[in-house]
Amino acid sequence: MIPESWSLQEMVDPVLGLYALLAVGLLVVSGLVLLGTHVAGKNVSSIWQTYRGWLIMAPLFLVTLWLGRVPTIVGLGLLSMLGFREFARATGLHRHWWYTVAVYVSIVSLCVLELMTDPRTGLAGWYGMFMAAPVYVIALLLTIPVLRNRAEGQLQLVSLSIVGFIYMGWMFGHLAFLANSTSAFGYLLYLFFAVELNDVAAFTFGKLFGRRKLRSNVSPNKTLEGCLGALAVSMVLPWLLHFSFPHFGLVELLLSGIIVGVGGQLGDLTISAIKRDLGVKDMGTLIPGHGGILDRLDSLIFTAPFFFHMVRWFHDLY
Repeated sequence: MIPESWSLQEMVDPVLGLYALLAVGLLVVSGLVLLGTHVAGKNVSSIWQTYRGWLIMAPLFLVTLWLGRVPTIVGLGLLSMLGFREFARATGLHRHWWYTVAVYVSIVSLCVLELMTDPRTGLAGWYGMFMAAPVYVIALLLTIPVLRNRAEGQLQLVSLSIVGFIYMGWMFGHLAFLANSTSAFGYLLYLFFAVELNDVAAFTFGKLFGRRKLRSNVSPNKTLEGCLGALAVSMVLPWLLHFSFPHFGLVELLLSGIIVGVGGQLGDLTISAIKRDLGVKDMGTLIPGHGGILDRLDSLIFTAPFFFHMVRWFHDLY
């Protein structure tokens, strides 16, 4: 479990320190490559904007983890609410405050469950109630038309609210719950690092070798070659980053690669399908060069619950 807080005298967890060094190294190398490309006369303005976004996001995430378990869960909860805000604005749900307030309150309730102690086991995070939360939230959302004494058009609003809560609240909330684990640094940092490298690998292999479209009506720029290249990279990463979870055996390492390689790309394609249906390029503009919160976290939303339950099955969280 991530400590509640660090004292200035305490040493930084070695896993966190290794990932900090990796992040610095990758940012330095990427910056030098971009600089060299710019000097060579190539237009890298769009990539430079993306790079600047990482100069903010990477240190912010590492510092939040270093601050402790509570800031990590609260910070991820805020991201969850910002992601739902983007979803609500893109779909028009934000004009119906009964539903949006209900979802916001439900996401806050998830954060409380992640933070509190399980009354049955005494362990951090109320796992049983967290798993059951969708039942109560869906029941609440289905009750709103009755409380408002309205029927026309309510099914669409209820459906959008349920999707918003499950997608950005409950599925993404599994990531925050991992902060309660005894191997929280390794799990969280591996997911963030591996998912982002999976995205980079899909883009790179697609540009270099892409010929056949993967799902042309969902995401025209994605190719089968890019997909397979990203999967291959993701299958190697658990071995390269084995220090994140030294207790993992062969099966867990294989599953970790598959979860990121397949789940990460499914998450990306899912948000692409939503954006294409809505007729928007990005879900938001909060992160320069990246779009919105949902555009950046889409892959994590899919991988987090699969990885979470894989860990619980083989090792439990504590």
